Amino acid sequence: MDTHNTQKPGTKAAARSSMTARVIGFVVAAVIVIAAIVSFAVIRSRSSASHSSSPATSTSAPAGKSSARSTVKLGNGKILVIIFSSKNAIYGRSKPAKIGNTMRIADMIVADTGADKYEIVPAQDYTGAYQSIVDRAQKEQDSNARPAIKNPLPDVSQYSTVFVGSPVWWGEYPMVVRTFLDKEDLNGKTVIPFATSEGSGLGNFQDQLRQQYPKATIRDGFYAEGLQAAQAKPDVDHWLRGLGLMKH
Repeated sequence: MDTHNTQKPGTKAAARSSMTARVIGFVVAAVIVIAAIVSFAVIRSRSSASHSSSPATSTSAPAGKSSARSTVKLGNGKILVIIFSSKNAIYGRSKPAKIGNTMRIADMIVADTGADKYEIVPAQDYTGAYQSIVDRAQKEQDSNARPAIKNPLPDVSQYSTVFVGSPVWWGEYPMVVRTFLDKEDLNGKTVIPFATSEGSGLGNFQDQLRQQYPKATIRDGFYAEGLQAAQAKPDVDHWLRGLGLMKH
């Protein structure tokens, strides 16, 4: 028997105890490491969620730039005049006018009623020769387009009466006006159309408004021939008196 390989029972027990201690220490260390990794992942996840909901990541338009989704308060009145008018697309004129025909009517309504006014400004203006504007308007209508509006939309919530006016293009509202009508809810209000054209009357303005806003009250509109718009004040006054909207 080789006595050098013979160990006493106490020595074997001590060795096993030492091995157990090392295993326990390794397990504890592993648990600590795993816990640290899990904690770091949770903290990072919460930080990412907080950052994604921070106002700094807002997609709103930068300061100084308009957004068609935003609204602005125009005044403290109860009547609002919505107007789209072109200085270029005027029949019988070879050069742009200082003021569009329909804008003249809008200004008369504002003067007579004390209304606030909002002008629809297209993101891409209608410029060029009369016929090119007519062709563009027809293409927009044929494709049921909704041209973008450049300026912020008004807050219409305070108004009980809203006039909506524009030239008559191909028998109806220009498509940029349709963009406005799609974005604003005028249900529950009194809505009144007005227009200028060369023989088309009001086109189908009233039918369009009734379809767009079935819960609005659509009242009788006003129409003037474009070339006579500057002289239309007596007719505008008579119309507004009939509606009971003259301020004096």
